[in-house]
Amino acid sequence: MSLDVVTFGCRLNIAESEVIRRAAAGLDDAVVVNTCAVTAEAARQARQSIRRIKRERPDARIIVTGCAAQTAPESFTTMPEVDRVLGNAEKLDARAWAGGERVNVGDIMAVARHAAPAVDHIEGHTRAFLQVQNGCDHRCTFCIIPFGRGNSRSLPMDECVARARRLAARGYRELVLTGVDITSYGADLAGAPKLGVLVKRILKDIPEIARLRLSSIDSIEADADLFDALANESRLMPHLHLSLQAGDDLILKRMKRRHTRAVAVAFCNTVRQLRPDIVFGADMIAGFPTETEAMFARSLDLIEECGLTHLHIFPFSPRPGTPAARMPQLRREIVKERARCLRAKGEAALARHLETQVGARRRVLIERGGIGRTEQFTAVRLNGPVEPGRILDLMMTGHDGRQLLAA
Repeated sequence: MSLDVVTFGCRLNIAESEVIRRAAAGLDDAVVVNTCAVTAEAARQARQSIRRIKRERPDARIIVTGCAAQTAPESFTTMPEVDRVLGNAEKLDARAWAGGERVNVGDIMAVARHAAPAVDHIEGHTRAFLQVQNGCDHRCTFCIIPFGRGNSRSLPMDECVARARRLAARGYRELVLTGVDITSYGADLAGAPKLGVLVKRILKDIPEIARLRLSSIDSIEADADLFDALANESRLMPHLHLSLQAGDDLILKRMKRRHTRAVAVAFCNTVRQLRPDIVFGADMIAGFPTETEAMFARSLDLIEECGLTHLHIFPFSPRPGTPAARMPQLRREIVKERARCLRAKGEAALARHLETQVGARRRVLIERGGIGRTEQFTAVRLNGPVEPGRILDLMMTGHDGRQLLAA
């Protein structure tokens, strides 16, 4: 049987799974599990998947890699189902896949340059993900990802453009710039070019790209060229996913975030003036240690104050070794209830957005499974089969509370 890759987590992992398929192409009857470590639940799901895979394919070799393997390799080496564990740098190196050692997890902090090989195909995806950056120099108190990804490192701009051009030549109409902290792009490169400069360069040099989208950004790092591109580049999609996390200033300080509530609201107002059709998504954490009811209420209120639409809600998950894990914890039932409240508020905000779209015509990128995405990243249910990859001008006839319905 052939090599299979099971991917958990972010767009970065999706892109890197394509590298794994090439680097490990010589393996037969093997399953690679590319893990996520952002929450304890993500790691638990990976272990659960490993056990299921072994039951279904008892003769297959199981190789575990990704952020959970990097940060806690022992949690997989002790599993009898697992044959090998590779770190996040090693998974991108064909030589590591050819080796035989059971555990090969190096010091991710020693990795000094962007090393991900180029990919020109993203299996199962209509849009292409271009990894322009990896790692993070910041140390939010709740986050384990820097210890799984290392410090921030950027792909040189000329190489970013060359890879974007190859993806466009393969027929991808939409390109997503991805990384761990993409708004830190360029700080380690000569001349320290900013993300906005990269965005403008790709759009200028590759007119075949119909839509350019950004993955999650840290608004405090947004540069003048990025603001200008949002205002003047119609091919830069009117959708930003923000790393906000909370709406109370003291909690933000204890998270070691670099923005305040007022800064987050001002950013959204500024961008909305520049691009009136913009839609914002956001990551938010429910039940951070020491969070009171009043503090949590300010996170709920932030959804309306920033005009958020697409929310990713995470119940706080203490990650071993992080400062937040040593802070006074809330009871799990409180954390879960606050996550439920945030999700409910987010669902109501999404429903309001969907209602405003009914009767409008939207440009929709067709995906697989009868679904498409508007320029604002709103999901659209199609009324019949359409070839994936096309961009169609469709009338929005209604919604079901989660997605638009198209004529």
